[in-house]
Amino acid sequence: MSASDSRSPLPMLFRRRSSGEIKNLASVSSSLLPAFGTVVDENYLQLKKYVIAPYDHRYRLWQTFLVIFVIYSAWASPFELAFRKAATGSMMYVDLVVDGFFAVDIILTFFVAYLDKSTYLLVDDHTKIAIRYVTAIYFPMDVASTLPYQVIYRILTGKMRDGDIFGFLNLLRLWRLRRVSELFTRLEKDTRFSYFWTRYCKLIGVTLFAVHSAGCFYFWLATHHKKPDNTWIGSQVTDFQHRSIWLGYTYSLYWSIVTLTTVGYGDLHAVNTGEKIFNMFYMLFNIGLTAYLIGNMTNLVVHSAVRTFAMRDAINEILRYASKNRLPEGLKEQMLAHMQLKFKTAELQQEEVLEDLPKAIRSGIAQHLFRRTVGNAYVFKGVSEDLIVQLVSEMKAEYFPPKVEIILQNEIPTDFYIIVSGAVDVLTYKNGMEQYLKGLKPEVLEEIESLTESLGDLNIEHILSNEELENAANGYGDANANEAPPPSTTLPSTFPVRVIIHDHHPSESTLEGNTTGKLIHLPNSIEDLLKIAEKKFNKRGSTILMADGAKVEEFNALRENDHLYIF
Repeated sequence: MSASDSRSPLPMLFRRRSSGEIKNLASVSSSLLPAFGTVVDENYLQLKKYVIAPYDHRYRLWQTFLVIFVIYSAWASPFELAFRKAATGSMMYVDLVVDGFFAVDIILTFFVAYLDKSTYLLVDDHTKIAIRYVTAIYFPMDVASTLPYQVIYRILTGKMRDGDIFGFLNLLRLWRLRRVSELFTRLEKDTRFSYFWTRYCKLIGVTLFAVHSAGCFYFWLATHHKKPDNTWIGSQVTDFQHRSIWLGYTYSLYWSIVTLTTVGYGDLHAVNTGEKIFNMFYMLFNIGLTAYLIGNMTNLVVHSAVRTFAMRDAINEILRYASKNRLPEGLKEQMLAHMQLKFKTAELQQEEVLEDLPKAIRSGIAQHLFRRTVGNAYVFKGVSEDLIVQLVSEMKAEYFPPKVEIILQNEIPTDFYIIVSGAVDVLTYKNGMEQYLKGLKPEVLEEIESLTESLGDLNIEHILSNEELENAANGYGDANANEAPPPSTTLPSTFPVRVIIHDHHPSESTLEGNTTGKLIHLPNSIEDLLKIAEKKFNKRGSTILMADGAKVEEFNALRENDHLYIF
């Protein structure tokens, strides 16, 4: 038997290993996942020496740090093209420092593993990494956007030249903007950052870059016209070429913003043919940019209010349905209350959250949420742990608004409810009237039976006659001592009895000026009943009669909905 055959089988339940370099799963690209059927080596996550994982948090910090210099390059490249004096001044040394950082990044790229599109595995071979980078478009563009051409020309010729050729070569630095696009793409998928504000900042950045670039190019056209006075700025500012750089930049931004917003005051306008042609293309570009900005902002605003729209539409549908079918007002109120509660607790409903998760994760979440509640329910005391685990795995949370029917009378229920929070009343309908039977006892706060027999037994009000009592006593005496007595069908005494009290004699009518009856729960003593009557009718009574004139002496003889006359 080979060594591989002698190894013990893998356990049926295992946990996938994770790399310690991954600090946030939201920042890991989905393209790093291997394809189905791919055999992953045991040492797959152990990269070779001097190889950087693309998802390493330190490398991600380096990429984020470079975005600062990308933003500077995006501003400086058009600016140095329009204002050549700035390009040969102090900004040249800043450009050298920025180019140095990107040169370091080019070197680091030769040590960053890449994803093989055929196997979807990371490749950490130095030779393959170098060949892939050099043969791709990224390497020549990275080098071309990093070389300091003006400094190289000065070293080779010994002369300092500020021609337009260097300004256009500096525009190659705009290639670095792809890093900003990649950053925003990653941030939009990162749940630690707000999607709304990430997109909002991206739109602001696009707008500012468009305004800045258009203003710089427009100023460049004015500086290269054969007649400086016959330009958009020369007609307003004399000898503008020798004025302050920031004066020209202010005029350029002012014209660009006014044109972009389609305000067009007319104080700065195209004078020569070249400027008019540039204005036409810029305004055509503004049409597309404005549509892009408005479309994205509308999408962001509507997305934040989509739940509100859905709730309003659902409520309107309920109102139309109830009106069309002439439903009772009580049913319509229950439908509206349920729909409002559904939207309020949408974030707490776990079905939408858990439906795409693996079964093991769903079971773990259910055990965490409901295990203690089920274990504390008295109906499950002494039940095996396996049964409780199976029950918890199949449970789901439901929320009910107040005064909503959960199980109807004479309905065959299909669900079993465990009350976690709130209270439930058991009611019955008799002769078209709703009668209160019982509320939850303290020991039943986490369990209520979902059997129709429960409600059926509670509705029985069987009063035994004297003959039936004697027969029951004789039968009980003849029964075997080991047999339990038959269950009683009388209404348990713990259920509160509701009675209707009046403040007049039974022979008197309410038409004679007496008040209507008051429905109350029967207290424990006659004295308490007299106090309640005094509070309800604002007068003290001493006699309690039934509707037939019989005097009440014991409360045990009273039944549900009896009329009591106190005067």
